[in-house]
Amino acid sequence: MNMWFLAASATSFAITLLHIFAGGPIYATPMLAAKELDAVVRYLNYYCWHLVSISVTLMAAAFAWSGLVDDAWEAAIIGTVTATAYCVWGLALVTIKRQRFRDMPQGWLFLPVAVLGLFGIIG
Repeated sequence: MNMWFLAASATSFAITLLHIFAGGPIYATPMLAAKELDAVVRYLNYYCWHLVSISVTLMAAAFAWSGLVDDAWEAAIIGTVTATAYCVWGLALVTIKRQRFRDMPQGWLFLPVAVLGLFGIIG
C-alpha cells in the first residue's frame, strides 16, 4: 500500500468535489446564462467543464488504484504527469495573461497532487 498515492487520490477527489460543487454555481451556471456569448461557445465551454470533472475524477481513481495495488504504479505516473501539467499550465496561464492568482488559483490546486504523486513514485 502506497500512502503517498492514497493521499494524492484523496487530494484529487477533494479537488473534484470543489470543482463540481463550488465551480458549478460560480463558473458553469453564469457561463451558461451569458446570452451575449454564442450558444456554441457556451456549450463548448460547458462540455470542457465536464471534461475537467471527469479527468480529475479519473486522476483520483488512478492514484487510489496505485495506492492499493502495488503492480498498478503506472497509473500513478499518469496521474502525476497530469497533475503536473495542470499545475504548470495553470500557473503559466495566469502569468502569461497577467491575471491574479487570487482570481485564477486552479494551478495551485494541483501542486500538492503532483508533489504527493512524485513522493509516491520515488519513495
